[in-house]
Amino acid sequence: MEAQIIITDDGSNSIYLPVLDETYHSKYGAINESRHVFITNGLANCKKKSVNIFEVGFGTGLNALLTAIYAEENMQVVYYTSVEKFPLEMEITSNLNFGSLISNSENIFQKIHQAEWGVWIQMSDYFKLQKNKQDLISGECTIPEGVDLIYFDAFAPSKQPELWNESLFKKLFAKLVPGGFLVTYSSAGVVKRALRSAGFIVKRLPGPAGKHHMLVATKST
Repeated sequence: MEAQIIITDDGSNSIYLPVLDETYHSKYGAINESRHVFITNGLANCKKKSVNIFEVGFGTGLNALLTAIYAEENMQVVYYTSVEKFPLEMEITSNLNFGSLISNSENIFQKIHQAEWGVWIQMSDYFKLQKNKQDLISGECTIPEGVDLIYFDAFAPSKQPELWNESLFKKLFAKLVPGGFLVTYSSAGVVKRALRSAGFIVKRLPGPAGKHHMLVATKST
């Protein structure tokens, strides 16, 4: 798919796909959105010394970068599995500015994108990554067991409705440990209903800049 680098309101890059008329992040700030949704309201609420994360939509690698930084700063071991059907070309990812905007992160950002697909790579003492080029809904993707936290970062429900349904959420629910949870930027009614039907306890939280709300969906203990 044709991809164009754009600048969002916090100065960080995102990707625009003309074919979908969709961006990978909020135009109000890519870094701010990812940090708010996936770190502040996600990883920061996992108090375990070792955390298993499953990400739906590797995209630009921004969520992985912020997670690696948080893990290092907090000495929290993170096993990070991500699935992406259409990986971005290195020509694009090498020109993204996240590494230059976030202090001392250029090296780890490049390592994340240079990492081989389909195998576990020890990126640092606290961050181990496996990127999988797979289609989550085709049945070819193996969702790991014992997941503590799910980053659900697919394109919007209006663009990829096949990923925001009860059937998929049930599969993800089954892989979560009791007390595990899913975070996503979307607070659409169809998403809330699908999550609840799949068994999640759904809570609406204040969203990042430009969005009223986001969702946290928990598997009861």
